Amino acid sequence: MRIPILITVMATIVAGLSACQTMTPEERRAADEQRCMSYGFRRGTDGFATCLQRIDLDRRAESRAQSAEMMNRMAWDLNGPYYRDRWRYRY
Repeated sequence: MRIPILITVMATIVAGLSACQTMTPEERRAADEQRCMSYGFRRGTDGFATCLQRIDLDRRAESRAQSAEMMNRMAWDLNGPYYRDRWRYRY
């Protein structure tokens, strides 16, 4: 019984650590360009530039959403839910 649980935990840890790898800006740009070219855009066209821009904007929006989620979790952990009206939320 303990062996399958241990294997599952180890697999989760390894998967989590592999997700922490960071890309250099040059690697990220090359990956973005490859992605746009896989969509059929050609370098030097307006569509290609728009594709790169949208990928960058999507990445920034995702970063903002993750940051907001983290801040909400931190606020919840410190003080409970953030409501001005404490009478609504009883512990």
